[in-house]
Amino acid sequence: MNKHKYWGTIQEDWAGFSAEMEFISNHFENNNIKIFLGEEYDEDGEEIEITPSSNKLNDFENTYANFIIGLDEIIEKIQEKTFERYLKLYAHYYENEKKSGEKPLNISTKEIHFEYIKDINYIRILENGNVKIPIHYKIDTEHGIEIRLENNKIIDIGGIAET
Repeated sequence: MNKHKYWGTIQEDWAGFSAEMEFISNHFENNNIKIFLGEEYDEDGEEIEITPSSNKLNDFENTYANFIIGLDEIIEKIQEKTFERYLKLYAHYYENEKKSGEKPLNISTKEIHFEYIKDINYIRILENGNVKIPIHYKIDTEHGIEIRLENNKIIDIGGIAET
């Protein structure tokens, strides 16, 4: 299938199959964010070369529609959980001039921290209500940050390709 009523044209792209439709949100810096549909690789590590079935595309549509409906609440949770992760993993370094050799970043709230995670690489819609959001993380550009949701609940946060 090359065309879907909701997604528009589905095409093989640099990281799997992408939709014609793009994610747009005022919460993030970049607009027109690419949406990938399904996994990029199978269990054996091989690139998936078969376009998702009509049933899968319909399932992805439901997942994405629910994601959009709950986006404000999801953003609130992303702010909370990524700030907690910052405090646990990074703050001891970036808030201490003696350790970092730089002025402290003064990241004292989830809102200030969110400014460092506003550059989404893409959105990946998966089966069973799952969504992956890999982000260019200005604090850790080597690993980035990836948020994995299931039915609009954060189930994992890690570096890109770790969730």
